Amino acid sequence: MKIMNDSKILGYQPGNSFIHALNATTKMIFLILVSIACMVTYDTRFLIAICILSLILLKIAGIKWKQVSFIVKFIIVFAVINILAVFIFQPTYGESLYHSKTVLINAGYFTLTAQELFYLLNVSLKYICSIPLVLLFLLTTNPSQFAASLNKIGVSYKVSYAVSLALRYIPNIQESYWSISAAQQARGNELSKKASLGKRIHGTLNIVTPLIFSSLDRIDTISTAMQLRRFGSKKKRTWYVAEKFSLADYLVTSLAFILVLIVILLFKVNSGRFYNPFV
Repeated sequence: MKIMNDSKILGYQPGNSFIHALNATTKMIFLILVSIACMVTYDTRFLIAICILSLILLKIAGIKWKQVSFIVKFIIVFAVINILAVFIFQPTYGESLYHSKTVLINAGYFTLTAQELFYLLNVSLKYICSIPLVLLFLLTTNPSQFAASLNKIGVSYKVSYAVSLALRYIPNIQESYWSISAAQQARGNELSKKASLGKRIHGTLNIVTPLIFSSLDRIDTISTAMQLRRFGSKKKRTWYVAEKFSLADYLVTSLAFILVLIVILLFKVNSGRFYNPFV
């Protein structure tokens, strides 16, 4: 069962790509800066460019669809619900943003305009920009290397180690979920697509409860082990895994700052956050 579910575990996957070779801190800086830039701006041209760049980076890293399909499908469902909610609660928001109205479907309160559709497109592009970058970071970043890199740039080693533990145990928690799910199904609880939605929800809740308790037990075990080893008693610590910044790291970091500067320039060009093609 473990082998069958390996493709569903979202965590660090070793590789030999250019992205795998980058310093973990570089990838974090790029993720944070580019994500902030995408969240702030509504310039469609910039968002499309970042979407294309993100998908290219996924291809370069050798990330396969089966590795991310589960989480991507979940996020797509969430994104669709969010977009529908935005339209339902304020279908005229696009008109107020772009100061024009081009009716596509006349349906009273739910009249669909080109302006609203364009705004919803921008919201969708923001998801496409951010999701691949987050997946790239999780799948190509060694937690131990990331912790060592954070500590090297001045972050407390306690905080660095906490981040490392969080990244390291994301796959463990997922593996525990699938193991409990397999055990439930072995006892006759059908949780596959063949079961009804209500039964699947009930089954998922039955999985979450033991998962929470097993996670708390794991936390207690790790805390006890760290205390026995006097973790935190010293101001500094050494790392088995540490990386220096290479030329590629400086270039990628510079690219992240350039993208932020482009967003700032677009603010001036567009006289605000929104690109308005309806003017």
